[in-house]
Amino acid sequence: MASQLSVSLGQYSTKGRKEINQDFHGAFIPDEPQLTSKGIAIALADGISSSDVSQVASEAAVTGFFEDYYCTSETWSVKKSAQRVLMATNSWLHAQTRQSQYRYDKDRGYVCTLSAMVIKSATAHVFHVGDARIYRLSGNSLELLTNDHRFWISREKSYLSRAMGVSDQLEIDYQAVSLEKGDTFFLLTDGVYEFVKHDFMVSAVQAQGKDLGDVARRIVNEAFEKGSTDNLTVQIVRIENLPVKSDDELYQTLAELPFPPALAPRMLFDGYRIVRKLHASSRSHVYLAENLDDNTPVVIKTLSTELQQDTAHLERFLTEEWVARRINSAHVAKPCLPSTRRHFLYTVMEFIDGQTLTQWMIDNPKPDLETVRGIIEQIAKGLRAFHRLEMLHQDLRPDNIMIDSMGTARIIDFGSARVAGIVETVAFDRGQLLGTAQYTAPEYFLGESGTPRSDMFSLGVIAYQMLTGKLPYGTRVAKSRTRAAQNRLVYQPALSENRDLPPWIDDVLKKVLHPHPYKRYDALSEFVFELRHPNKQFLNKARPPLMERDPVRFWQGVSLALFIIVAMMLFGRLG
Repeated sequence: MASQLSVSLGQYSTKGRKEINQDFHGAFIPDEPQLTSKGIAIALADGISSSDVSQVASEAAVTGFFEDYYCTSETWSVKKSAQRVLMATNSWLHAQTRQSQYRYDKDRGYVCTLSAMVIKSATAHVFHVGDARIYRLSGNSLELLTNDHRFWISREKSYLSRAMGVSDQLEIDYQAVSLEKGDTFFLLTDGVYEFVKHDFMVSAVQAQGKDLGDVARRIVNEAFEKGSTDNLTVQIVRIENLPVKSDDELYQTLAELPFPPALAPRMLFDGYRIVRKLHASSRSHVYLAENLDDNTPVVIKTLSTELQQDTAHLERFLTEEWVARRINSAHVAKPCLPSTRRHFLYTVMEFIDGQTLTQWMIDNPKPDLETVRGIIEQIAKGLRAFHRLEMLHQDLRPDNIMIDSMGTARIIDFGSARVAGIVETVAFDRGQLLGTAQYTAPEYFLGESGTPRSDMFSLGVIAYQMLTGKLPYGTRVAKSRTRAAQNRLVYQPALSENRDLPPWIDDVLKKVLHPHPYKRYDALSEFVFELRHPNKQFLNKARPPLMERDPVRFWQGVSLALFIIVAMMLFGRLG
C-alpha cells in the first residue's frame, strides 16, 4: 500500500518594533481525497509600510489563496490552479484600491507580496511575487528558490517592482522542485532574512529539529535582537513522508480525467445511482442522481459528446465548478464536494426541488408587483455574490434560475461566468456570445467586455418580462450591432401591458434597461432599492401621456373628437 504524504510545520510571526503586524501567513493540510488530489499549501504575505491597509491585503491574499485553490478542479494542474487563483485575487485587490481613496496612490492601497508553496505527491510547486523569500535546506547550506522583485535606485533606496494588487495584470514566478524525504523549506519575510545569517538558521534546525515552531521563534528573536525594525515572520516545512508512486500514477498527475460513459437510469456511477435525465443541450447533459453514501439527491452534469474535443468549452466546463465552489450564497446553487476520489470528468451540484423561473412564469402569467420584487431581490443577492468576487454570470435568464418549494430563488449554471484576472488559454471568438440573446446586454453585441451593469441589464429584462410577459425591446437588441443602431432602440413602456403598475416603476425599468451601460444604475443595490422605494425624481415627473398609458382609450378619444368635428361641420352645412 502506498504511503501518505506528511509534513512537519513550524510558524511564528510578530509585529516586531512596528505598531501593527502587516504580515499574514498560514498553511492548510487537507484530509483525503484532497490531500492526494490537491496537496498541502503554505503561504506567506508581507504588507508594505507605505500602506495603512496593507495588512488587509496580506490577509486577503493568503486566505483567498487557501479558499480558492481547494475549490479548483481536480483535473487542473497545481500550476494552473494556483496561477488562476492568484490572478483572480490580484484583480480583487486591485479593484479594492480603485474603489478606495487610494486609487491615485497605489503604494498606499491594497498591496502586498506573496510567496506560496503547494506540496503535492513528490513535488513542491513554488509561486512567488515580491521580496519575501523561500529557501530549501540542502545539506548544511540554504538554496534560494525565489528572486527578489525589488528595484534598487541606490544602495539605500529601493522599491517593489512586482506585488499583488499593484496592477490588474500579474506576473507570477513559478518553479517545480522534486522532493526527497527530509527536505526542509524556509519561508521568510525581508525583516528576517536581512538580519539572520544562514548558518544560524541551519544550526537552529539541526539543534532543535523536532519542534519547528520553536525553531521559527528562535529565528524571529534573532532577527529582532540584530536590530530588525520590520515585521517578522518565519515558516518552516519539513517533508516527513512521501507517497510511493507507480508509473501509472506519475502519468495520471499530468493527464486529465477521462470523460464518463453514457449515463442511464439505475446505473451505478462513481458512488452515485443515476435516477433520470433532467436536461440535455448542445453543451451539456444534466442528471438527477442519488449519493450512495447518504442517499441525498444530487445533480450530475457532464459535457456533451460533441464538445469533448473543444478545448474552449472544456475550459469553461472546468471553470464552472471552481466558480460554484467559491461562492457562498443562499441564492446560488451549491456544489457537492466528492467524498471519494473522482474517476471521471463531471460536476456535482445540490438538487433543488422546484421549477425554473421560466416554468414559474408560465404557471403565474400575471404576478403581482410585490411577488416580482421578492424574486428580483433574491436574484440580485445571488448576483452580488458573483460581483463581490470580481465575477460576472453573463447568462442570467429564467432557465438559469430555480424557484424551490419554499419560494427561494437560486442562480444555477455558471458555464458562461467570467472571472476577473484569468486569461483563458483558449480565447473565444470575439463575436461569440456566451449568454442568451434575448437577455444579453447590448454592449456584448458591440464586442465589448461585460461589467456588473451587464448582469444588471439581464436582471432588468427578467423583471420586465415577469411584469409584462414580453421583452422590453422585442428581438431588436440582438440585431443592433452598432452604437448608432442601439441609439435607435425604443423602449416599450411596461404600463401599456400592465395598467396596475405605479407609473414610477416604468421609469425604474427604463433606466435599468438603458442600451448604454453607464446610463443604467451604478449598482444592483440601487436598482433593487428603487424598485421598492419611488425615486423623487420619477415621482415629480409629469404623468405619462394617455397614449402611453392607454393607447386604446387615446385612439377612442381621438375618434370621438373627429366624429364631433365632422358632425358639427355637417350640421353647419345643413343649417
